[in-house]
Order: sequence, then C-alpha cells, then structure tokens
Amino acid sequence: MYSRRDILFLALAAQAGLVLRPRPAGAAETVRVGALKYGTVNWELDTIKHHGFDAANGIDLEIVYFAGEDASNVAMLAGDVDVIVSDWLWVARQRTAGDDLTLLPYSTAVGAIMVKQDSPLTGIADLKEQKIGIAGGPLDKSWLLIQALARRDHDLDLPSENEVVYGAPPLLAEKAMQGELDAVLNFWHYCARLEANGFRRLVDANEAARALGAAGDVSALGYVFHESWAEQNTAAVMGLANASTAAKDLLASSDEEWQRLAPLARAEGEELDKLRDRYREGIPSRPVSEEQADAAKLYEILADIGGEQLVGPSAEMAPGTFWTGVMQ
Repeated sequence: MYSRRDILFLALAAQAGLVLRPRPAGAAETVRVGALKYGTVNWELDTIKHHGFDAANGIDLEIVYFAGEDASNVAMLAGDVDVIVSDWLWVARQRTAGDDLTLLPYSTAVGAIMVKQDSPLTGIADLKEQKIGIAGGPLDKSWLLIQALARRDHDLDLPSENEVVYGAPPLLAEKAMQGELDAVLNFWHYCARLEANGFRRLVDANEAARALGAAGDVSALGYVFHESWAEQNTAAVMGLANASTAAKDLLASSDEEWQRLAPLARAEGEELDKLRDRYREGIPSRPVSEEQADAAKLYEILADIGGEQLVGPSAEMAPGTFWTGVMQ
C-alpha cells in the first residue's frame, strides 16, 4: 500500500513524463554523511552502524570520508552529501550569504586552555606574558570567547600581551607535553588526552560563554544539512536524529562500548577514560530553542571581536541557523 503522498507524487511525476518507482513501504532511506577520516564524530557513526541504530530508525547511513574540513564543506554546499558535522558559526555565515544550511545540535564539547598540573597559573589573568599555543587559528571560537572574557574581566588583550603560537592540534599537544608552551588551547579530545598525561584545565570555552551571558552550554558542532533537503526528507532527518540519540545513550551508559571503540579512538587506559568522560559531558541536554537563543548572544560577542572576517557582513545570527524541526 502506498500513502496518499506517494500516489500524488507519482501522479505529478507521470504528468511530467517521468518514470519513477516509489520506495517500498518500510525501505530504508539512504542518508549520506560526510565525515573527516579521523574525526571524533566517527565514534558515534560507528556506534550507529555497529548496532543498527540507523536501520532501526528507517535510514541507511552511508559514511563518506574526507581528508579535511574544507573538502567536506564544499561537498555539502555542492550537494554531494546530505549531512556533515560542522560549526554553527559557519552555518550562520552561509545562511547570511543566502544558503539554506541549518544545524541539529551534536556536541557541546569544546576546547580548553590547558596547563601542567604543577603550573603556577590559576586563572585567565595569569596568562599575561605567557607563551600560549592556539589550535584552530586566530579566529577559533573558543579562543575568541576566552579573549572576550579576558578583556572584560581583566582588561587583558591576550593576543598582544603574549607570545601566541598557532599550529596543528597534535603538534601543539606535543609541544605542551615537552614544556615548550606555558599553556595551550586545543580541541576537546586533545585536551582530554592531555588531562590523562599530567595537565589540568585552566578555563574552557563553555565557562567563558556562560560568564559572557549564555545560560548553558551551546553545541559547538551539529549535524548540518540543507533546510530544503530536510523539508523533503523529514523522516530521514528524524531517523538520523533518533539514531544519534540511541548511540549517545549507549555511549553515555556503557563503558564496554568504549572498550569496543578503543582502536578507533586510538586510546586506552586513562586516555580512553578521559575521552569517554569528556564526550559524555558534551552530549546536548537542553531544548534546541535554548541553545539557539544562547548562540545568538554569543554570535554578537564573536562578531564584535572577530569582525567581518569571522562572521561575514551580519552582526546578528541568521534566523534558522538551528533546525526548527526539533524545536522545543
């Protein structure tokens, strides 16, 4: 049996001269997800596929690997994949430019400024005249939020009053381990590995965001897709959302699942435990409406400090940056 929607679609297709066969009832719809080859999102995607959470929710997750973020972004904009995991700020900028990208929250895990356990540094004010490594470049969101907090609370201009070294995350993590840096701001999973190797968190971006006015943690990353695709494939988007939730629930509750993922995470022992714990802390728990409201506040702060080079021509976050299909 076909639904009225299927019958109407076939009738319109026939009028257009197209020969189409409707998808059989209950057949899984393929959702192409672009992912970085060694990105942490693969832990969740692998969990979804291994346990059949995609099939259980009416979709067939097809993972397309990319070597870098730029390549996955281009593929998304070109329509070569249906979904990628990316940054809400990038989504907002693309919407300002006229694209219809939107985002479903994926993780609130963010970077932190890390120092060695025996470091004399105890707060942001102590960072003055230190050598700081920064992953993600000068326009990294975490770096800008921490800068904004340092300026507001301590009248401290971190980029001008410190020796700042920008570099790749693994290189900076290694330099920090070797004592070549006084502090390092790195991506969340590198921070977790550093924690397992004698480092502590001085301040993280979520702390800075809350101090600057956010009511709670905002997802740094989300599942990104075209709004027009979501409108035409609502069941597929909800299937992806539900499969993601099932995987997160398992990863939140099962230490055994993390042992299965150990080779993929390339970690064991305390490193794996820290990655597990920080991943769990980053599972979104707030209504999307609340995240969207806080993201809009943070956008204005980031626009002020990062300027047009960061956000483009708009000083306000574009409406629709967060997908309203799951608004609460």
